[in-house]
Amino acid sequence: MNVIFKLLPEAVWIDSPADKPAILGALATRFAKVYSLDRDQVLEGLEEREALGSTGFGRGVALPHARLDGLNRPVAALLKLGKPVDFGAADRMPVDLAIGLLSPINAGATHLHALAALSRLVRDEDMHRALVEATDTETLYAVLTNASDRDAA
Repeated sequence: MNVIFKLLPEAVWIDSPADKPAILGALATRFAKVYSLDRDQVLEGLEEREALGSTGFGRGVALPHARLDGLNRPVAALLKLGKPVDFGAADRMPVDLAIGLLSPINAGATHLHALAALSRLVRDEDMHRALVEATDTETLYAVLTNASDRDAA
């Protein structure tokens, strides 16, 4: 597992939120459940960051992220959408993968390193294809963690 951020199997799932606010809400709910965080605080952090500009990364991927109190290291969640949703990405492609990242409030450099690691993963053509083609959560988790392990070595 990537040493920069923590990703638990329960934080990887497939769902069909209808729009961008629903995606952020789904991520907040999952972060709260899996990592024992306050859902409202997570949602507020994600929405505040999104208000600064879309975290639509391009190529059908969004990387919603925030820095919050109460964390001791970055944590991640991966939502694969059953149906692509407009996320306001610069390339105007709808999103079918949303990878959320939360980091400690005072971990600026660590947060940037974790974002960079995630962006490298989804820019990799083989990785992107494997994530898009995965049909179940176990495969999604395996693809992401195997790539993270490889890149950390």
